[in-house]
Amino acid sequence: MSGNRRRFFQDAAFFGAGFFGLAKALRGETQASDPQTARAIEQGRHHSPYGNHKKKDAAPAPSGPDPFLPMITPDVANLPHEMDGGVKVFKLVAEPVKRKIAPFKTIDAWGYNGSCPGPTIQVQQGERVRIIFENKLPESTSIHWHGLEVPIEQDGVPWISQKPIAPGEKYTYEFTVHQEGTFFYHSHGAMQEMMGMIGFLVAHPERSYKPRADHDFGMILQEWAVLPNNSVPNTAAMEYNWLTFNGVSAPAITPMIARLGSRVRLRIINMGMDHHPIHLHGNQFVMTGTEGGRAPESTWYPMNTVLVGVAQARVVEFEAKYPGSWMVHCHLPHHMMNSMMDLLQDRAIETADLTDAKAMSQMETLAKSVPFEHVHPSPVAANANSVPGFPQDAFMEMGMDDAVEKPETHGLPPNWSAGMMGMMTLVRVLPDKEYEEMMARIKSGSESKKEEHHHES
Repeated sequence: MSGNRRRFFQDAAFFGAGFFGLAKALRGETQASDPQTARAIEQGRHHSPYGNHKKKDAAPAPSGPDPFLPMITPDVANLPHEMDGGVKVFKLVAEPVKRKIAPFKTIDAWGYNGSCPGPTIQVQQGERVRIIFENKLPESTSIHWHGLEVPIEQDGVPWISQKPIAPGEKYTYEFTVHQEGTFFYHSHGAMQEMMGMIGFLVAHPERSYKPRADHDFGMILQEWAVLPNNSVPNTAAMEYNWLTFNGVSAPAITPMIARLGSRVRLRIINMGMDHHPIHLHGNQFVMTGTEGGRAPESTWYPMNTVLVGVAQARVVEFEAKYPGSWMVHCHLPHHMMNSMMDLLQDRAIETADLTDAKAMSQMETLAKSVPFEHVHPSPVAANANSVPGFPQDAFMEMGMDDAVEKPETHGLPPNWSAGMMGMMTLVRVLPDKEYEEMMARIKSGSESKKEEHHHES
């Protein structure tokens, strides 16, 4: 019997007999919620994708787990929790949701707690967790904890490890997280997965990774088949016309903000029907983990494109040495565009019209309906229509800066959004002064949203 399997069965026995002795040791919060504290925890000033391991004076072994830097999932919230003794308790609700994936496109999806993808669950290695699950879908469902080594009755496979959770019913999942790494939860119904039922579950390590990261971001890759003039994804389709990061299609995806000179971690998970080669512009990175946890440093090597296969997680890290707004995108060409077949909602249009005037007319009509100011696309040659193959990208630009404006887009050049579609986002690497100003702007915007919500209630 391998060591991993032996440890798994030891853990399973421990769940039944030894939990109460551990509860006191697990009591209390370990998450560093203050950004300055989190930054101090994850300080790392290195000058290569691998990082610089400086030897430090020996220190006494810590008595408890290290504080951890929370992962940020752009456009997706964290799932809140309460403590019940030494158990971290989450409440998760499966339900239909409406998801605005672009300024002019809202779909009817299924998700969790009003979100698609579902809210991010953040735990730490060694913690006991309890997920109180409620099914508000019109059909039965269950949850699988992808990559986590849990007792069979917690595995979430209908009829094999549990009865399906009927509409209106609740079910409690409970287990100790003895692993570290990037995992996810999802329905174990194939069509429900394609309706959007997935979310991050990050297990931060008991002892901090080395080298430490200053920034930790997560991205969920999803594909949608939405027919023209429709809002419900066709989960039986084999071709997909909408591609999203964290449930949003570019340019509506919120950029990631990093400080110049910091170390950045990107966690990427794929729950779709296709593979995605994710490319980072202007920087080299190393792959430091998979859906199985942290990879040995001996396996790291520099690259700038990582293939994320179906049901896989890939974790990459890089040194943010160069200031600028660096694109992160899937490099499959059709994944770098939005659907062009129902831009005007009430009628289908050609992928790209054949004349400048017709293309501009359609885009201006779309712009008025959202609304946003559409900027004229990039110039074309006077004899363009006589060239075989024209047009290709000429009339696909959809500049909609106003419609997707948010604190994280402040300072981007005019018409920055025109060429961003599908699975495309930015890592904005800012010098200290600009970074601090951006953080203040984001904090102010967040506080304004909270105030607006307070007034509405």
